[in-house]
Amino acid sequence: MSDATDPGPTVGPATSSWSNRPWAIVQHVSHEGPGTIGDALGHAGQRFEMVRPDLGDGYPALSDTGGLVVMGGPMGVHDVVDYPWLLAERELMVEAVEEGMPVLGVCLGAQQLALALGAEVTTGQVAEVGVGSVELTGPGRLDPVLGPEYGGLASSTIPCVHWHQDTFALPSGATHLATTPRYPNQAFRVGPRVYGLQFHVEVDRSLARSWAPLIPAGTPFDEGRLVEAETVGRRILRRFVSVALGSSDGSEGPT
Repeated sequence: MSDATDPGPTVGPATSSWSNRPWAIVQHVSHEGPGTIGDALGHAGQRFEMVRPDLGDGYPALSDTGGLVVMGGPMGVHDVVDYPWLLAERELMVEAVEEGMPVLGVCLGAQQLALALGAEVTTGQVAEVGVGSVELTGPGRLDPVLGPEYGGLASSTIPCVHWHQDTFALPSGATHLATTPRYPNQAFRVGPRVYGLQFHVEVDRSLARSWAPLIPAGTPFDEGRLVEAETVGRRILRRFVSVALGSSDGSEGPT
């Protein structure tokens, strides 16, 4: 794990062998779609294809893939008897990391990424659910995707949406980027293009409406805070795609 003096990753040009291929977005359940991740890819001129292992889809060959996004879901990483495709998914994530490809794991996807890279995934005592925030670590404040000096973020607190009880330890060599009091490991980076986010930055109002019947009663889902989380989340995701494609500063490009 990097310390607070970490200057952030040095991002070289995207490797030509994969940079022009469509991204694969892995969705595990109908109500946890890509949200604003698709918008961020489209903004950068990137194509993407949805993969639904829960509906019987096979995982794509990395030779046909430009980047990998793995979404959330209600299953746990250890539920391989009921969801045997979790094992193949982790193998794919490891291969993508080893190839130097862009990888983004969100919630379950971050837990899958952590476990695939050798870290422990466990269940906490209390669920963390609703519109809230994470606090950036020292390295997180310098990170070109999450750091507040990029894209107009004015503080070290990032508004976001939480919906998890499982959590992960940090993989060996990962940079710890964000934290909350209840679950200290909220985000990590491995190399310049691989990110695991325990929290959700992809939730727009449409996606939030699809979650509403499934969220526990009394969960904080204030409309104003949700709009703020969506606005910041869009900037974060555009910066992730920019970094993934080889930008050195995480700039979002034209709006």
